[in-house]
Amino acid sequence: MPKKLLLRFMPNREKIKAIKALEFLGEKLHRPNLWHLNRRSVSLAFAIGLWAMYTPPLPWQMAIAGVLAIYFNANLPIAVALVWITNPVTWLPMYYAAYKVGSLVLAQGSFQFEQFSQLFSIEKVWELGAPLLLGCFILMNVGAALGYFGTQYFWRRAVLRRLVLRKYRHTLLDTPLMVRETHANFMRMLKYREEDGKPQ
Repeated sequence: MPKKLLLRFMPNREKIKAIKALEFLGEKLHRPNLWHLNRRSVSLAFAIGLWAMYTPPLPWQMAIAGVLAIYFNANLPIAVALVWITNPVTWLPMYYAAYKVGSLVLAQGSFQFEQFSQLFSIEKVWELGAPLLLGCFILMNVGAALGYFGTQYFWRRAVLRRLVLRKYRHTLLDTPLMVRETHANFMRMLKYREEDGKPQ
């Protein structure tokens, strides 16, 4: 199930509450809905985190993700953790990708990566102008859409897989079944039963 995988990598509640950039949220951080793991809250958290990672850099990204998570009742730890995709190591290539996208949309010439890396700094973001800002706007919205609908898809797929596994768990593998089912379905059944026998 998605919950088991998410719980393995999700930040601890106390660590999230200890983040200084989120202190201004106060008691709102204690709302139970912000810590639930369900398809809606996780999908919204992915959308928020992938949207906020192209907003002004850390720690503002965490504050923006936290406010949006509270407003939309999304999973707070996931939303806040995802903004760390953009960090001091990844800023340069990610903002260059945004700059290139903006330049292509505006049909403008653009710097090569080496030139961009010499010009780029957090203080000079506004000086790089429309191509960078437009590229960030495009990528943050595309990221949010992919995060939301991608999570919805994989969550549903995992639930359906579990339902099929439950259906096949006690099915008797006899000759009539082999005749009735297609080869693909029969092999799928064997696979599910084998996986069901593995320790979790």
